[in-house]
Amino acid sequence: MDDNLSKALVNVKSRQNGTVTVSPSDGAGQTVPALVQALARSGAERLRADFAAQGMAGLRPLHAVLLVPLLGGGRHASDLAETLGVSRQAVAQVVTRLEQDGYLTRITDPGDARAKLICLTPRGRAALRTMRATALAVEEEWQERLGAGRLARFRETLLTLLSSLPRGRAYPAVGADSR
Repeated sequence: MDDNLSKALVNVKSRQNGTVTVSPSDGAGQTVPALVQALARSGAERLRADFAAQGMAGLRPLHAVLLVPLLGGGRHASDLAETLGVSRQAVAQVVTRLEQDGYLTRITDPGDARAKLICLTPRGRAALRTMRATALAVEEEWQERLGAGRLARFRETLLTLLSSLPRGRAYPAVGADSR
């Protein structure tokens, strides 16, 4: 592999207690998107472990993202697809899996008997509580490491970058205070 290319790739050096560590000197030549992806991967690994600890071992963090827009109530599959920026087929596959595992249920839309609404079950709400608790714990650890000011600037930077994405490509909660 080309030496420059290998330096540009995220190079995870070790895993200690489920935490991905990359030394500062290793990260110097990496792109910011690669570093953000490394942070996201470490968060997903932690969330997967927290799901398992709560008896939700089969729930994948990527699938769990579909639960978030359902907090406001039942939604049609097409609405979820648009909100998440994915195909209706992708939503249908994940909804089927989450329904089989007890996180979601489909009910007849009271306003249109031909349509189905996808709704959270108590198990789905428990998964969302686990996601929230994990996110808050990670944020608290980051604040301890970075300090309140640096974390606030980091949040501002991320929100600025996310707000410039085309509609439907940003995470649904962007722009809303999710704390």
